[in-house]
Amino acid sequence: MLPVYLDHSATTPLAPEVLQAMLPYLQHAFGNPSAIYTIGQEAREAVERAREQVAQLVHADPDDVYFTSGGTESDNWAIKGVVRAWGDRKSHLITTPVEHHAVLEACEAVREMGWAVTLVPVDQHGMVDPDEIRRAITPRTGLISVMHANNEVGTIQPIAEVGAIAREHGIPFHTDAVQTVGKIPVDMQALNVDLLTISAHKLYGPKGVGALVVRRGTPLRPLLDGGGQERGRRGGTYNVPGIVGLGAAAERAALHMADEIERVRALRDRLLQGILERVPDVMLTGHPTQRLPNNA
Repeated sequence: MLPVYLDHSATTPLAPEVLQAMLPYLQHAFGNPSAIYTIGQEAREAVERAREQVAQLVHADPDDVYFTSGGTESDNWAIKGVVRAWGDRKSHLITTPVEHHAVLEACEAVREMGWAVTLVPVDQHGMVDPDEIRRAITPRTGLISVMHANNEVGTIQPIAEVGAIAREHGIPFHTDAVQTVGKIPVDMQALNVDLLTISAHKLYGPKGVGALVVRRGTPLRPLLDGGGQERGRRGGTYNVPGIVGLGAAAERAALHMADEIERVRALRDRLLQGILERVPDVMLTGHPTQRLPNNA
């Protein structure tokens, strides 16, 4: 009997079409995108094509997409980069206790740098109240970070409302969208987000690559210096096969998302119904309706 894999929130298999897109850049198209000769420029074109594919998936400007090594780096860059950009002009950050550890531990690091960190509580479903965010804001608040959807219980947060509050106060707003990009529609403009974290391996792409999407004008210092890549904001030789894979995964998600949402939701509901009917003393965690279609 074949095993059944039910943890796509942890990682997804590499889609065949994504692998096919990556293979040339793992074999003969091995150029460094920073090089000015032909094979390097061919790699550069592949990177820029992937940048456009990612931007289209989240309704962003391609110039706002910066490639990283994954969600953890993107979260750390968003938080530490904004904190460093503020210098001593701001000294307070707002987040929630249900964030991914990449966010929580980055917040602890900036606490050690002298920033105050407010953890706004969530309700029994793991959802934050935007009014609690509003009440936590002070004149020293320089960043708000709330994940789009929780990786364990699947609750989708009211990101657009939180983002509107942040924008009203002129505060940069970051969301870790690792669990939502490629699974449900994500529109960076509609969500009022300034910084958005993406990880390829959560949407049938390769591990070890992701992106931070940064709205133009958002204060952000580099996390990794050296080399001048990504317009001087993120140093390090480009992972061309990985970046191409992320782009292909983004394009795949855009093509199949609507049908996939309905298919996965139906399977999820069937599984939940069977468990709730047959297993005693089971309680559904997370929000009963505002939850990811793949989360049970």
